[in-house]
Amino acid sequence: MAHSIEITPIDHRTPLLRQATKDDEIKEGEKVGHLIETNKRDGQDRPGFQTSKSANKILDEIYKDLDNLAIRSTTIFKVNVGLRESNPDAYTPKMISIGPYHKKNQELHSMEKYKLLYLQRFLRRKEGLNVESCIRELEELKDEALMCYDDIKDLIDSDNNTGEFLKMLLFDGCFLVEFIREVIGIKPTGEDMIILGGCLDDQVRRDLLLLENQLPFFVLTKLHDMTKDEIYDIPFTKMVKWIFFHDLPKLTPASFNESAGNAAEIKHLLQVIHMSCHPSEMKTNKLTGNISKEAEHSRKNLCCNLLQRVRPKEMPKDKDNLTWQDNMPNATELCEAGVGFSKVGNIYACLAEDNLGDSTSLFDIGFENGLMSIPCFKVTDNTETLLRNFIAYEQHSPDIDPKYFSEFAVFMDHLIDSEKDVTLLRLKGIIANDIGEDKEVANLFNNIGKGVGISSDFHYKEVCGKAVQHCEQPWNRMKASLRRNYFHSPWAGVSTVAAVILLLLTVTQTVLSFISVLK
Repeated sequence: MAHSIEITPIDHRTPLLRQATKDDEIKEGEKVGHLIETNKRDGQDRPGFQTSKSANKILDEIYKDLDNLAIRSTTIFKVNVGLRESNPDAYTPKMISIGPYHKKNQELHSMEKYKLLYLQRFLRRKEGLNVESCIRELEELKDEALMCYDDIKDLIDSDNNTGEFLKMLLFDGCFLVEFIREVIGIKPTGEDMIILGGCLDDQVRRDLLLLENQLPFFVLTKLHDMTKDEIYDIPFTKMVKWIFFHDLPKLTPASFNESAGNAAEIKHLLQVIHMSCHPSEMKTNKLTGNISKEAEHSRKNLCCNLLQRVRPKEMPKDKDNLTWQDNMPNATELCEAGVGFSKVGNIYACLAEDNLGDSTSLFDIGFENGLMSIPCFKVTDNTETLLRNFIAYEQHSPDIDPKYFSEFAVFMDHLIDSEKDVTLLRLKGIIANDIGEDKEVANLFNNIGKGVGISSDFHYKEVCGKAVQHCEQPWNRMKASLRRNYFHSPWAGVSTVAAVILLLLTVTQTVLSFISVLK
């Protein structure tokens, strides 16, 4: 039987999530306490600990609860403490709550009126569509949607709370579908935009790519299919990529036209964008969430964090048994050792026909013949938030391998130690700094890798290995020193050449004079 939903005025809403009460905590504590006391009583008079039937019953209930959590089905995670502690604000919505994790945040309730307005627009798209019929459709997805979240038992303790969960799916889902449609221009004829752009639009887009602020993608596709306009034959995944193109440090234009694979396998909006960000040589179908044989093999290998060592095969062990992670120089040190830096690709302000063929991605970093090539990218106020949530998604998802954002963060943390390194990369055109001082960019990359784990098959292992080997060659350092001290400008080069010629002439004259004296 469908649960009816009453739409109350905005100023008289009740929280969608039930607050955990002290009585609930006491009851749970009594259950555990009873189990402990029963075990003590049953075991005190005889050797060999035996649980009573009552204790076994309680254990069965606990096991049942654990089974109902469906941990393996979780796809929308709460960010763990290790990642969160360095910047908790990067994982917290500032404007709008989507899903159950931040529903209790009173500071976000001002956006509920917008959800209501978008819901009304959604219902006007199809004749005969109403709240009750939408709830009946979403009720078929309820159990699967509940398993996508971690630790939301307070939503399923009663039929009423289940109704609140369905109400949340409807309100949040219709907001997402209609907001995405509105941004790309698909709105009812004659109707104005509800969110006109500017600061509100920017903050909403920022919040929609937070890991903890997601809705199951199958809920969104269900709502989209219920009311889609056949005139606009645009895949919903392409709509999603379109509205977030400008917010990313560097999204490959060519990836916009890539197929997202099976929409049923997509978990949420964040994954749609994550799937579009990969090295240009990678096949898209390797990133749809399916575990390939290579990924499975890699996952069985030893995983490591920043403190663990990864050694390229071509690098011989030195006497101190150091690896590239111990030896990897920063950008300034690489430059002093004669390494050049070259930017790759461009940063586009919009998608156009003339740039859709550009497949250069953020991760196409290379090193050949003393030249490190790095794709150019922009750093804005939202860059840290976006990178951190992509990293958090990778770190919490066992089926994501390689973890490109995580490994990019680790690489950049090694490359950048101070603002001098950022300045060098900025002057080379690699980093477009839109947040102010270079020191802020350095702090971003110095902190973003904390708590991040990488696989033993590090994506940039070969690049780092070649860079270390280049720096260990004395001749490369000598050439760099000569270039830096005597050929750093055209006039300095001319002066140096003139001095060398004068020295050679002087030596020649001295030798000839000495020979003439001997004769």
